[in-house]
Amino acid sequence: MTKHRVAALAGVAVLAAACSSPPQQGPAPTPFPEAAESSSAAAPDASAAPDGSFSVVATGDVLIHPALTEQAEADGHGKIDYRPLLAGIKPLISGADLGICHLETPLAPEGGPYSGYPSFSAPPEIADAIKDTGYDTCSTSSNHTIDQGAEGVTRTLAKLDDVGVKHTGSARSAAEAAKPLILDVHGVKVAQVSYAFGFNGIKVPSGKPWLANQIDVDDVLAAARKAREAGAQVVIASLHWGVEYQHDPTAEQRSQAKKLLASDDIDLIVGHHAHVVQPFEKIGGKWVAYGLGNSVARHSDPRGDTEEGAAARFRFVRDGDRWKVDKAEYIPTLIKLDAPIRLIDLSTSPKSPQVTKALQDTDKNILSLNADKSGLTRPGK
Repeated sequence: MTKHRVAALAGVAVLAAACSSPPQQGPAPTPFPEAAESSSAAAPDASAAPDGSFSVVATGDVLIHPALTEQAEADGHGKIDYRPLLAGIKPLISGADLGICHLETPLAPEGGPYSGYPSFSAPPEIADAIKDTGYDTCSTSSNHTIDQGAEGVTRTLAKLDDVGVKHTGSARSAAEAAKPLILDVHGVKVAQVSYAFGFNGIKVPSGKPWLANQIDVDDVLAAARKAREAGAQVVIASLHWGVEYQHDPTAEQRSQAKKLLASDDIDLIVGHHAHVVQPFEKIGGKWVAYGLGNSVARHSDPRGDTEEGAAARFRFVRDGDRWKVDKAEYIPTLIKLDAPIRLIDLSTSPKSPQVTKALQDTDKNILSLNADKSGLTRPGK
């Protein structure tokens, strides 16, 4: 499937179409049965897509707990290698025209020190795995963005730059924060904005309000409008919001979604933070995925639903002089915690009691607002 090479043009982030998957870095991950079973169901069928359309796949929190790093060290035979952990979703992500991740934690210096909850500092090797998996861009505004202060933000963005993954939501300067992130997806200019509800009580350093974006509806709308003025034809808002471990979106989430989607400047909302799956909803002809759960995490007290996640896949088509979603899907995922820890795409996994339960749970939570009646589907269901 078509992916992109990264290029920079006049200070605006651009992804140019290329006809190859992202290059492997070092030895290929060791295959495991869940990923080797089949990858065809995970990637969109290009022959069935309308001419001029493009697909977007977004996933939930990349939350690097110490146990995940221990697994990465085992997989890398002493070196840290998260690629095997993420390999199960690589066909899904690399098969999209635009892959969007949410990098929740700041990155540590090479070699550490590393830390987990409550003040994260994750090994920078996770960025290499994000790139290898096929992601094009990451939202970086979360309640942990400034856990390590301005230095953590700088390290994180520098590493993403180094591996060729675009980013938005935090910035190293006022000038960087002021430039909209605009991605060229098969000739369509797609912008991404990223905001979080807050920073766990940590104050943004004095004189650096641009360090991380905090949710304010007017600010989000202003950023979307600025992206439009810079040429964006589609604007996607990545929002870190809601209540942890709560499947139902809050009244505030639903109110903010309605206000944002009422604007012509925002076309889609993808959410994260709750660490469990929250529903999708269609509002005024546009979609919001309130919470995609964890993409990868290993909580000290796993709850079962914290291991269940979803990838949101949307197909955009031209509608006159606008672009709209004409196909909305969700693909359930699962973090298997039995050694070795692996993230798997449930649409391609052999059926088992654990897989069946995860599918049933995810269906229930994602469809709790009756999004299936608005056209949301799960491949293979």
